Amino acid sequence: MGTALITGAAAGLGLEFAWQLATARHDLVLVDRDAERLERLAGQLRAAAAVHVETLVADLSVRSDVECVAERLRSTDRPVGLLVNNAGAAPGQRFVGGDVEREEAVLAVMVRCVLVLSHAAAGQMAARGRGAILNVASVAALITLGTYSAHKAWVRTFTEGLAVELRGTGVTATVVCPGFVHTDFHDRAGIDMSWLPEIAWLRAEDVVASALAAVRRGAVISTPSLRYRLGSGAARVMPRSVARAIGAPRPPKTTTRR
Repeated sequence: MGTALITGAAAGLGLEFAWQLATARHDLVLVDRDAERLERLAGQLRAAAAVHVETLVADLSVRSDVECVAERLRSTDRPVGLLVNNAGAAPGQRFVGGDVEREEAVLAVMVRCVLVLSHAAAGQMAARGRGAILNVASVAALITLGTYSAHKAWVRTFTEGLAVELRGTGVTATVVCPGFVHTDFHDRAGIDMSWLPEIAWLRAEDVVASALAAVRRGAVISTPSLRYRLGSGAARVMPRSVARAIGAPRPPKTTTRR
């Protein structure tokens, strides 16, 4: 069934991607900076799904670590047929008065890493005439939740442009834009989400299943759930002054990665 490489694989949506792809008999390359969680997950997947699992411990805010992952994507030994750019981070601060080095580290994970890994994967896949790139963005790309929205807007637009460039190569590019998802991301970030009604939440398994289905049919943009598709449609047509008026939740106290 081919090999899939997943960044941010040890938790959150990345963890769910790993399990669903393993269940579908894909071999895996798991990338995360948490070596202990990564190895534990790899062992569980090998035992439960009997698939080949490689692990790459990497801090994707570090350019040399990103290059190690890019080299794996360029390899023709067990070539990667699906890249899932899932790793993400939250700056945990307001931009004005915040630590600019922290902002740069988040930018590196959310933008530079996606660019570098997509470039490596697209070259290898196009040469083989098949493959898929799946980038994780957010409905936040359509509003103004600080630098997080800016990074996700870049991912969305970048993926659309990549999909156009890849036409006719046998390679596709898809961006998934979920809303709020039940994972441990907010808890680890120290964000109190108790104010948000249950109807606003999505299940990780549903988001991942929707994203993978979009990849299979070659869709460029996937927005899981009808309610978020309707919300995204409204956000695209509303005056930008209204989008700017939608306030951001109070930022967490510390940087976190999913």
